[in-house]
Order: sequence, then structure tokens, then C-alpha cells
Amino acid sequence: MVSVVRSTLLFAPSKPSPRPRATMAASFSAAGTGAGAAPPSTQQRRSSRKLPVLLFDVMDTIVRDPFYHDIPAFFKMPMKELLESKHPTAWVEFEEGLIDENELARKFFKDGRSFDLEGLKECMVRGYSYVDGIEAVLCSLKQNDYELHAFTNYPVWYMMIEDKLRLSKYLSWTFCSCLIGKRKPSPDSYMEVVHHLGVEPGSCVFIDDSLYCL
Repeated sequence: MVSVVRSTLLFAPSKPSPRPRATMAASFSAAGTGAGAAPPSTQQRRSSRKLPVLLFDVMDTIVRDPFYHDIPAFFKMPMKELLESKHPTAWVEFEEGLIDENELARKFFKDGRSFDLEGLKECMVRGYSYVDGIEAVLCSLKQNDYELHAFTNYPVWYMMIEDKLRLSKYLSWTFCSCLIGKRKPSPDSYMEVVHHLGVEPGSCVFIDDSLYCL
């Protein structure tokens, strides 16, 4: 099974001996190994990757989520009313990359009312910020050579987060739901991760703020 850690239990990075991984997609050129040098052995290739691989949820784990903090005020309604008024699947479809933002705007509300899409996006961008203390954790993990990936349910607007906060300094946006077409906690989403990374499930640690995805 994939190991899981709630965001409140983030650890100070240690330096364990790397464990062998099952497979590793790598190529070695003559230039990379030196003229006449023998390529690294299979065991060396397997041992070169530091494990575990760390998979981070993003919203309210790394980045403050404006949906809960700012969007009700943008629409001038309490959260309860917003949840009752919005289309039941539109945002999920947007997160899975099934619809674009214009289609989201068209069907966001069940009654089909229009709203200021650009204003909503600006509100989201204003609300994006690092969760207190998390950037130092990411920096420490990166400096200790851990491999970090985003594993998050989020639409193409993840690029707005990247433009503002530059998460790619610390991690790769590898497993964003709009890119892989799968959402947590679907078992397929977790299988996508281990297949893409080429590691055993036990060589992954998933950090999330929500038990729903664990």
C-alpha cells in the first residue's frame, strides 16, 4: 500500500539509506558515462533514486484554497447557499479536464446564471498563498534530495498557482487530475502514480490534509 501522512504530521527530513526500486526508466549515453566507461550496473541504477518518493496534495496542504476562504464572498452568498446552487458535477469535470473554463462558466450554477469568470479567476489568484511553514518544509526536503510530486485534484488553473507561487522550485506538477484524467481517491489515480514513477507502492509517501483522499 501507499504510505500516507496527514499534513499535520510532516516530518523533518532524515537521510536514510536509499532502498532499491522495482524499475527505473533511465538511459545512459557515452557522453554521460565517459568515453570507454562501462554503463552503471542495474543495481547502481536502482539505488540512485532516493526513496520514498513524496506525493503532495496541493490545496490547503501547500497552498491556501480560495474556494473555502474567498469564493463565497465573491458570489455574495454563504457557503451553504453556494454549495446548494452550484452544478453537482461541473467542477469535478473541470478538474478531470473534461470541460474547459468557458464550459465551467456556462454550467457552474444549476440555474444557468452567468457570472464574471475573469473576476473569479482574479479572486482565486489573490487568494493563493503558501500555507504557513510549508515552504520551509519543501525547501528542506528538496535540499535533502527527496523527489517531490504534486498529486492533486485541480483543474488547469494550477498554472495560475504556478505563475504566482512557483511551486516548481520544489516539486513537479506530475499528477494533477486535469493532466492524468483521474481524481483521488479513485484507485486508478494511485495506480497511475506508481506506474508512472516505476516504484512499488510502499516506496511512496502521500501527504494530504484530508482523510477523504487517504
